[in-house]
Amino acid sequence: MSARRLQGVGVVITRPRAAGETLAAALMREGARAFVFPALAIEDMTPAPRSAAAIDGLDRCGLAIFVSANAVEKGLAAALRRGPWPARTRVAAIGEATAQSLRNSGFASVISPRERHDSEALLALPELRAVKGESIIVFRGEGGREHLREALEARGARVEYVECYRRVRPDVDPTGLLRAWGKGEIHAVNALSAETLENFLAMVGDAGLALAAECTLVVPHPAIAAHPDARRFGRVVVATPGAEGLVGALSRLQLTS
Repeated sequence: MSARRLQGVGVVITRPRAAGETLAAALMREGARAFVFPALAIEDMTPAPRSAAAIDGLDRCGLAIFVSANAVEKGLAAALRRGPWPARTRVAAIGEATAQSLRNSGFASVISPRERHDSEALLALPELRAVKGESIIVFRGEGGREHLREALEARGARVEYVECYRRVRPDVDPTGLLRAWGKGEIHAVNALSAETLENFLAMVGDAGLALAAECTLVVPHPAIAAHPDARRFGRVVVATPGAEGLVGALSRLQLTS
């Protein structure tokens, strides 16, 4: 395997800054030129009374689901401020990065899908099928999809949310990015969610929209690829989740461009 699979490839990383810089370092080791341009930021928020009540009832829950690594960081801290984690409450994660965050936090057993990293894959697991009469708590950011809750309630579970952070659009000056993009230094944009994609295109404005038409968008899920804003790009590629999946997709882009 070549150690410089992405030599000459320019890619925009739109993740929140800390995560974006970690990913950028991995891509640069492969020879890429990575532009960290956060199109999403994570802000702390004090749990609302309903979320606080759900945390207080954690010891009555058979299962706690974490939707992201941010939910692990923020939600677990909020829960542990109220006492030790209940031994009877199992944990589940959407995606390997979230599962690894739970393992790093001391959970030896984490329910998580191995193939696809989305709510549908988690719901397909045997542990999520027989939940009638069970109380389940979901740690997540403010707002978001309702599919997970709706599916679990349809199976007879009682579901409560703990919303422990909010996603916001950062105030980032796109001038430098647009300059590099206009000079042909950027070949791909990576976006992890539809919200990130929407933010990114709003932040780069009309000049960015024109440049996107000649650029490749790399996303981790077909649902993001089907988003109307994805059609603004010249090509859309669905990569497997994680840094290695992105490297592989960009490497194939380089070979076929």
